[in-house]
Amino acid sequence: MQFRLRLAHLYSNLMNLYGDRGNIISLRLRCEARAIGLVVDDIGLGDEFAPGEYDLMFIGGGQDREQQRVAADLQEKGDAIREAVEDGTPVLAVCGGYQLFGRSYQPGNGPEIEGLGIFDMHTVHPGDDASRCIGNLVAEWEGGRIVGFENHGGRTYLGPGARPLARVRAGFGNNGEDGTEGACYRNAIGTYLHGSVLPKNPALADRLVSLALEHKYGEPIALVPLDDSLEDQAHDDAVTIAIRDHLRSRRTRFPGNLHRLVRLWA
Repeated sequence: MQFRLRLAHLYSNLMNLYGDRGNIISLRLRCEARAIGLVVDDIGLGDEFAPGEYDLMFIGGGQDREQQRVAADLQEKGDAIREAVEDGTPVLAVCGGYQLFGRSYQPGNGPEIEGLGIFDMHTVHPGDDASRCIGNLVAEWEGGRIVGFENHGGRTYLGPGARPLARVRAGFGNNGEDGTEGACYRNAIGTYLHGSVLPKNPALADRLVSLALEHKYGEPIALVPLDDSLEDQAHDDAVTIAIRDHLRSRRTRFPGNLHRLVRLWA
């Protein structure tokens, strides 16, 4: 039996900061390596979104201007997207898209932007004088680590209805205060990680594929293991860089070389 999936890429031409389209490429390649058919539909401004037609959704990051451009259209699609999420359709929402999947986003300038409320959270930009959350991030995720690059001015605060995706080890995450990174609700995942996030985190990519297959076919489907040596090297390099940057920013001194520092943090 050949498995087939259909993915809705929301606002691909507007919400695509820092190589977020690479997440689609990663999903496509990992599906092709397992003979899983993946059809990607670009859903833009004014396009209809039919929840029952898709097995997976993705929305990338965008600046405040792009978020404001898509916000009203996203609200028009809101009931259909919420229906899909409640039905178990997996979602990956990155940075600006992640913020719009929350309850609200207050930019540094301008009116508050209403979100879809899928994640119980709100985001506030503290203003142009505040420092942005920029750099490489490492976070603990389900007994392992996820890594990526973050660059956001908004600070996101989770409510009781959302659980964090991961716990920050190096970097800022949601707000630089409470140690949380991202959010989860049902099969929807939100994160601040760019880079793109999935090529350097194949386990997260495979989680999305597995969730999509189970959602469509009604039962867990084991994925054929792939040779992830290159992906693992990229992951490990990103961890090393993130921890190095974190230690430098804190002006912390440890004995030994950088590889020993990484082992100390493991």
